[in-house]
Amino acid sequence: MKILVCISHVPDTTSKINFTENDTKFDTNGVQFVINPNDEFGLTRAMWFKEKQGANVTVVNVGGPETEPTLRKALAIGADAAIRVNADAKDGFQVAKELANVMKEGGYDLVIAGRESIDYNGGMVPGMLAALTGANFVTNCIQLEVDGSNATAMREIDGGKETVATSLPLVIGGQKGLVEESDLRIPNMRGIMMARQKPLSVTEPVGAATETNSIKFEKPAPKGAVTLVEPDNIDELVNLLHNEAKVI
Repeated sequence: MKILVCISHVPDTTSKINFTENDTKFDTNGVQFVINPNDEFGLTRAMWFKEKQGANVTVVNVGGPETEPTLRKALAIGADAAIRVNADAKDGFQVAKELANVMKEGGYDLVIAGRESIDYNGGMVPGMLAALTGANFVTNCIQLEVDGSNATAMREIDGGKETVATSLPLVIGGQKGLVEESDLRIPNMRGIMMARQKPLSVTEPVGAATETNSIKFEKPAPKGAVTLVEPDNIDELVNLLHNEAKVI
């Protein structure tokens, strides 16, 4: 089984976010980048298929040279090879088109993507990738088993969970629960050394057109001042909730 794991290069949630050029561009200075958490769950599940079923695992990213350390980390975790599509990821449709080309050319049976990235939270790429390639699709996936050309997946739905049976080729949008957080892997020294010998190929984009454009970014408004009320002053609390907060 050939598995393709889509890796997004995203800012660490602990990084301070700023914008430049009149709030039209994201400022990367001083920002630490990591593997998108939803993608990391997917990569760890792919490692299970590699170890238990002999699957071959390739990771892919659409981005510039600055994303290669993130791909190298994925290789250090255990992926067999990496592909970087040499294009600036500008919108979900463009990324999906580039990934669809990689999927078709590589003949992958299973594509594991995160249900969304934590930077733009678009949640569009996995579904569009499945549509562009004619593959089956399961999103919000929290469990996945593959037996030959058949797959069983569990996904979260409103009010519960749903188990579905499908077949390969398959694209999934994975999330927390696909593996336990305790199962996530940290590259060890041996993995880091081996990653240097694994292939990281750079391919030129097919030139997919972008359908959207970011006009401006805006940070959330700062939280207002906090008013402290003595625990025995219920009348003041009720007055503030009624006249200022206007919630009662």
